Amino acid sequence: MHTEELSFREKLGYGLGDTASNFFFQVFNLFLMYYYTDIFGLPPAAVGAMFLVTKIIDAVSDPVMGLIADRTNTRWGKYRPYIFWGAIPYGLCGYLMFAGPEMSQTGKLIYAYVTYTAMMLAYTVVNVPYSALMGVISPSSIERTKVAGYRFICAFAAGWLIATFVGPLKNLLGGGDEAMGFRLTMIIFAVLSVALFWVTFATTKERVVPHITKSNVRLDIKTLLSNGPWAVLFASAIVTLMNIAVRNGSLLYYFKYYVGDDGEPLFLIFDKTAVFLSLGLLAMIGGILLTRYLAEHFEKRALMIALTLLNAVTMATFFYIPPDQYWLMVLVNCIGSFLIGPTPALVWSMYADCADYGEWKSGRRITALVFSTVQFAQKMGLAVGAGFLGIVLGAFGFVANEVQSETSMMGIRLMFSILPAALAVLGAAFIFFYRIDQETIVEMEEALALRHAKTAEDAEGAQA
Repeated sequence: MHTEELSFREKLGYGLGDTASNFFFQVFNLFLMYYYTDIFGLPPAAVGAMFLVTKIIDAVSDPVMGLIADRTNTRWGKYRPYIFWGAIPYGLCGYLMFAGPEMSQTGKLIYAYVTYTAMMLAYTVVNVPYSALMGVISPSSIERTKVAGYRFICAFAAGWLIATFVGPLKNLLGGGDEAMGFRLTMIIFAVLSVALFWVTFATTKERVVPHITKSNVRLDIKTLLSNGPWAVLFASAIVTLMNIAVRNGSLLYYFKYYVGDDGEPLFLIFDKTAVFLSLGLLAMIGGILLTRYLAEHFEKRALMIALTLLNAVTMATFFYIPPDQYWLMVLVNCIGSFLIGPTPALVWSMYADCADYGEWKSGRRITALVFSTVQFAQKMGLAVGAGFLGIVLGAFGFVANEVQSETSMMGIRLMFSILPAALAVLGAAFIFFYRIDQETIVEMEEALALRHAKTAEDAEGAQA
C-alpha cells in the first residue's frame, strides 16, 4: 500500500500542539505539588487528596469528550475545531491555577479544587481531539510514528524550556516573590499556548475517512472493551504516569532537602535543579531523534519493554547516590532520559494502531474514544501518583521549608528512586501482553485501505 508522506510543515505544525500542552503539563508535573505546599501553603496530604478526588470528573469527561468528538462533523473535520476554540479557555485556566489570591486556608483549598478541575476540563476539550487527530492524519502506521516523533520532540523541547527557565524566570520576574514570579511566568505560557494551538489547527488535515456507521454509544463502548491491545495500553498508561508523577513531583523536594540546592546559581542564572533538568531533557530529545530508526528496525513492543526496564535501573540507582555526588546524578539521569526518549512517540503510535485494530475487527472507528480513555488513564496515573506522593510525604512527617527528619528524608528518597523504578517495571510487564506486531499492522492497513476506498466510492455514487 502506497501512502503519501506528510510534509515537514504539517508534522511540525502538529508537534507544536504538544509544545502548547506541555507549557502547562510539564509545569504541573514538576512544580505544581511544590507550588501548592511551599508557596500557596496547603498541607501535602490535602493536595494529594485533591488530585485523587477530582479524577471522578475526568472519569466522565474524558470518554464523553471522545464520544462527542467522534460524532462531530464540520468542514474543518471532526477534531481540529476543538483545538481552535478550546485554546483560549485552556490558557486562561492554566494561568488562574497560579494566580494565588490571598485567602484563608479553607478558601485556598477550595480555590485549588475549582481551578485545578477547570483546567483539567479545558485540557480534555483540547487534548482528546488533538490526540485523536494523530489517528486520522494518515492511514499509514509508519507515517503516524513519524508524526509522533515530531510531536514528542516538540513536547520535550517545551519540557526543556520549562525545566531550564521556570526557576530562573520566576525568580527574575518575581524579584524574590515566588508567588508573583509564578503568576507572571504563567501569563507568558498561556499566551504562547493559545498561539501554538492555532498553528496546529491551521497546518494539519484529517485524511482517514471512517466507514460510516449509525451512532450507537453502547456499541462503541462494547467495541472499545473488546479491543485487547487497547486494554493493555490502558493499564500500562496508569502505572507509567504514576511513575512520572511520583518522580517528577518529588524532584524539587529531593534537590531542596536532600541535595541541598539553595537556589544559588551553578551556571550563569541556573541552579543545580535547573541544570539537572535541562541536561536530562536534552538527553531525552536525543533519544527521541532515534525513534524513526528504531521503529523501522525493531518491533514497538520489544523496544518499549527493553527501554523501560533499562530506565528503571537508572532510577533505582539514585537511592544509592550520596547527596554530594551531584555530577554523578546528572550523568545517571542523562543516561536514563536518553533511554526513555523514544518511548512516548512509540506508545502514542501504538494507540493509533489500536484505533485501526478496533475498526478492522468491528467495522466501527472510535478514534477519539480510544485516545480519550487512554488520556484518562494517563491523567488517572498522574493524579494517583501525585496524590500518593502527597500522602506519603505527610505520613513520613514532611514539613515544608524546615530541616527534614531522617524519616521524612527517607520518604523523599524513596519517592524519587525506588518507587518510580518499581512502577516502571510494572508498566513494562503490561506491555508484554500487547499483541499488534508488524505483520498485523500490514494486514490491517491493506484491509482498511480497501474498506475506506469503497466508502469513498459509495459516497461519490450517492452524490451522483
